[in-house]
Amino acid sequence: MTDTFPIVLVTALVAIVAVVVYVLFLKKKALPAETAKSPTDAGAKTSTPPREKGDRNLGPAQASAKPPKVEALPSTDVLPDDSTKIPVAAEPTSAAPPVASKKDVAGLRKGLAATRGGFMARLKALFVGKKEIDPAILEQMEEVMLTSDVGVKTTQAILDRLRDRLAKNELADSDAVWAALRAEATRILDVGQDSRVRDGKHKPMVVLMVGVNGVGKTTTIGKLATKWSAEGKKVVLAAGDTFRAAAVQQLEVWGKRVGAEVVKGKEGADPGAVAFEATKKAGELGADILLVDTAGRLHTKVNLMDEIKKVKRTIAKAMDGAPHETLLILDATTGQNALTQSALFKEALELTGLILTKLDGTAKGGVVLGICDELKVPVRYIGLGERAEDLREFVAVDFVEALFGRDDDEAAAA
Repeated sequence: MTDTFPIVLVTALVAIVAVVVYVLFLKKKALPAETAKSPTDAGAKTSTPPREKGDRNLGPAQASAKPPKVEALPSTDVLPDDSTKIPVAAEPTSAAPPVASKKDVAGLRKGLAATRGGFMARLKALFVGKKEIDPAILEQMEEVMLTSDVGVKTTQAILDRLRDRLAKNELADSDAVWAALRAEATRILDVGQDSRVRDGKHKPMVVLMVGVNGVGKTTTIGKLATKWSAEGKKVVLAAGDTFRAAAVQQLEVWGKRVGAEVVKGKEGADPGAVAFEATKKAGELGADILLVDTAGRLHTKVNLMDEIKKVKRTIAKAMDGAPHETLLILDATTGQNALTQSALFKEALELTGLILTKLDGTAKGGVVLGICDELKVPVRYIGLGERAEDLREFVAVDFVEALFGRDDDEAAAA
């Protein structure tokens, strides 16, 4: 025991000396490096990143506890002068459709009640209770559209587009198919609705009105005269239907009602001569619009169609560039026959627009689609009743909304 005592004593002394040296020298040198990393150190800068060498001296627990780097945000006193241009999050807005448009759609729905209860009701019935769409439904749609006077060509064009989209899995449910059908109808009807009457480049603006017997030409002329007179335009009427005394008298009644002068000839007079005189008269009176009535004629009679061409040429002699509009009036209740009339009149005359009358009296309003698609002539006005205000300017989007809108949309459109 006495032999080992010196060895133990020396070992203890060495350990004590090692501890003292560590405390006095090694730990003292390590303190500045550690305190420099502290964010509370008065000499430290928050924007200066810690040195990599110091990082290696940290243990695993210390390294994981290192605070994340935070980017300093600019204070308000360093914002640019045009700080108003700094983008801000825009609040979502729900722009409601114009009130006038809602009223128009509501009125159209009432006027198209027969078609909505016929053609459209049959189409809607195909989709009731169906979440998934069977391609066979297109065959059922084809039958409905053909029997509603949409026309073979137009029906096939619409269904071919829908088949392509079904094949691409773009139409997953009935709502998607219905929306696609509405889009197709809008595309077909939006041929181009700008009326030359509104541009004011010609004075007077000469409008030649044509169509077969019984479509409502003279009544439509009276309604247009009422509309444009109410807008402050000076209107002159030409009684070019010289073969029917009742037509001249009817036009005179409308003329007195709206304060428009009526130019007429003797019974059986040459309609071209009446149109020529009326064009000159309208220019002398400083009229804004001249509406030229013509005799109803069978579109299948070559001599009658040649006569209307002569009237048009006579008007051009009275005024260069006239007539500026040639509008064909069609009775919507005649269905496919209206399409045949349109094609023949377009071949004989340069039609600039169509007016469909009696649309409120047919369950086959789909004829509008066929006429626009095949002729590429825009519909200018549609007749939905007997009153002058029932002759409505045609707007494709409103028409499609009124015709294809679901029953639960009626409250929103009212």
